[in-house]
Amino acid sequence: MLGGGFSTEDDGLLDGWVLGHARGDRPKVCFVPTASGDAPAYVEKFFDAFRARDCEPSVLSLFRRELDDAALRAYLLAQDVVYVGGGNTANLLAVWRVHGVDRPMREAYEGGTLLCGISAGANCWAEGSHTDSFGPLTYLRDGLGLLPGSVCPHYDSEPGRRDSYRAAVAGGRLPAGWAVDDGVGALFTDGRLVEVVTRAPEARLYRVRAGAGGGVEERAVGGRVLRA
Repeated sequence: MLGGGFSTEDDGLLDGWVLGHARGDRPKVCFVPTASGDAPAYVEKFFDAFRARDCEPSVLSLFRRELDDAALRAYLLAQDVVYVGGGNTANLLAVWRVHGVDRPMREAYEGGTLLCGISAGANCWAEGSHTDSFGPLTYLRDGLGLLPGSVCPHYDSEPGRRDSYRAAVAGGRLPAGWAVDDGVGALFTDGRLVEVVTRAPEARLYRVRAGAGGGVEERAVGGRVLRA
């Protein structure tokens, strides 16, 4: 779960951290820009950032799809990292399901592929998420469910995010979950948090859950500060 990366930062710290957790000496890294409609500039930015790294970058396009179902499944299962870009979470999930991408994504995860992403690319893995997919900030209870609970990105940087997410959790519209400040990376294994890092000392990951009397409990989780 990323609160940054090549799409928003130039230092490459979070992307380097991701690759450090990938299997193999030269991991295969697949960028999936579905949430942005496969925006060409986003794809080029990915290649600019990862071609210089010790990995094998590639892109899965679904708006100009070239692979049949068997080839698509084989391609995803061969990846060491699946890196999902930001954009519209609801559209991403709908397109993935139409093309049957959700099933091999789950297979890849169960086979040891590292799944990650920023914004919509973090939201999609959870049971539910906080999103602006429909315009105003709201909740979406329709994720892939590989990560138990819910996710809220941009917790510290977008007006209204914190209050809206807290209200959704307090009211039971979203299950308890994780709110991510920009600049934070969080690693989960089998649904459990195992590591938190940050490129900004003040940035945090937060555990947010419903509290007594219709309130909400929020616990900050600090992390190791990444250095260039």
